[in-house]
Amino acid sequence: MNVDDLARLPKAELHLHVEGTLEPELAFALAERNDVDLPAGSVEELRARYDFEDLQSFLDLYYACMAALRTREDFAALATAYLERAAAEGVRHVEMFFDAQAHTTRGVPIDTVVDGLLDALQDAEQRFGMSGGLILCFLRHLPAADALDTLESVAHRAGDLLGVGLDSTEIGNPPSKFAEVYVRARALGLHTVAHAGEEAPPTYIREALDVLRVERVDHGVTCVDDAALVRRLAAEQVPLTMCPLSNVRLRAVSSVEEHPAVRLLDAGVRVSIHSDDPAYFGGYVEANFTALVQAHGLDADHVATLAANGVISSFASPERQQELLDEIAAWRRAL
Repeated sequence: MNVDDLARLPKAELHLHVEGTLEPELAFALAERNDVDLPAGSVEELRARYDFEDLQSFLDLYYACMAALRTREDFAALATAYLERAAAEGVRHVEMFFDAQAHTTRGVPIDTVVDGLLDALQDAEQRFGMSGGLILCFLRHLPAADALDTLESVAHRAGDLLGVGLDSTEIGNPPSKFAEVYVRARALGLHTVAHAGEEAPPTYIREALDVLRVERVDHGVTCVDDAALVRRLAAEQVPLTMCPLSNVRLRAVSSVEEHPAVRLLDAGVRVSIHSDDPAYFGGYVEANFTALVQAHGLDADHVATLAANGVISSFASPERQQELLDEIAAWRRAL
């Protein structure tokens, strides 16, 4: 099994922040078009700043670069650049996070964001046969009332969304802070996910499950500090959408070799592999699979299981899930 084999592996990308796919070259092109100043003088200088000490140091730059995104066409260009690359790396289904509040606070209407991203997804379906949708993420460092207002602002368009999520600064912002927001999201018929246990303790994962009643946990790295929680995740088949390269770059783990994804997979947890904010963390989804394979000596059966877990954990229809599982099985037979 080589890099080309991993590129051909059919994948579902479930943990992907579209704003985190903003490569420096596109950021500068959009900034020039929109007469926006970026926090660096050149592509090279901006890329050199991608050496983060922790989650917050990343978020500071992440939000600053978003200033380049202004119009429906900008958001379509951003998502299209990602989707073209993802298609070349075997992504067949994508559930794309977006941070509406980071744009509306800059005066960008939420409909501008949603419409641009939907334009790109529809184009990817026609060009690549890729399925997927949008997950509205709430910024947990902002008040829960802001999240609820944001949700209400798109309630009339709930049919254009797959679900809601929770991201941004984790420490000090437990999932329970957003309990009311998630009740409203479920009432609108939306799926629910949340970042938990990236930096914060396992109690945040428990809150995401028991208070927010999420269907997936994004990251979940710190669950390994709670053996009872790991047993629960395995028994209940709670999906963990894990991002090895992101966790290393943000120092949630010391190295890919120390990443708990494989250990959790072997313990029966439904682990799948994704790229998080790949423009900032040095690796799209294929690179994350490759790093894990090389660090842990994974065989094709392990890799196929990780890919299948992504499909099973997705919000695709049962028919689409089966189609993708059949593609993964065909990939495995061809090796």
